[in-house]
Amino acid sequence: MMMCESLFTNLSPFASLFEEQLPPWSPLMKIKNYFSQLEIAPIDKIPTGVSINSPAQVWMGPNCVIEPGVVIDGAAFLEAGVTLKSCSYLREGVLVAAGCTIGHGAEVKHSIVLNKAKIAHFCYVGDSIVGQNVQLAAGVKCANLRLDEYEVCCQLNGKKIPTGRRKLGAIIGDGVKIGCNCVISPGTLIGKNVITHPLCHIKGTIAVGSIIKA
Repeated sequence: MMMCESLFTNLSPFASLFEEQLPPWSPLMKIKNYFSQLEIAPIDKIPTGVSINSPAQVWMGPNCVIEPGVVIDGAAFLEAGVTLKSCSYLREGVLVAAGCTIGHGAEVKHSIVLNKAKIAHFCYVGDSIVGQNVQLAAGVKCANLRLDEYEVCCQLNGKKIPTGRRKLGAIIGDGVKIGCNCVISPGTLIGKNVITHPLCHIKGTIAVGSIIKA
């Protein structure tokens, strides 16, 4: 099975969420507890033109760029140098590490985004983990709910592994590049340094270094 340590290298500042020999979706179950243990002060001033529904639950590091039209609904932690482009939408507990960019009109829900990841305009990332230096091109959708709304399973070696989660998006390892308008099925595991062409449907478990074509 792909474990956390095989997918991600630099976990700062969220290393406490990732434990060796645990399934790679396990950090998502600890997001709420992470926020409850933060010892730094939340933001004291909302940027002009930005909507933050619960300012007492939003933490923002230095040199962040938050453009007008951004909406943050619920808890969010933005490390230093994060950029949120206009009309991006964060909700239900989002952790974003240093140097990341969330593009115009992109939505990120209950997810962890690691250092220097780029989520381009009009993406959807739900209940997912996005690794270091990942690039999600415009229009990528990380679906997090089966159409039948049953428990999401991950596929490994031809077997279905129950995750215990009704909502689970993609677990995307470091250095992955996903082309424009790709759709990633719930419970997809993507190894490090995978590249996909545009307009692909991605599902199951994708081996390290693979190239996926439509």
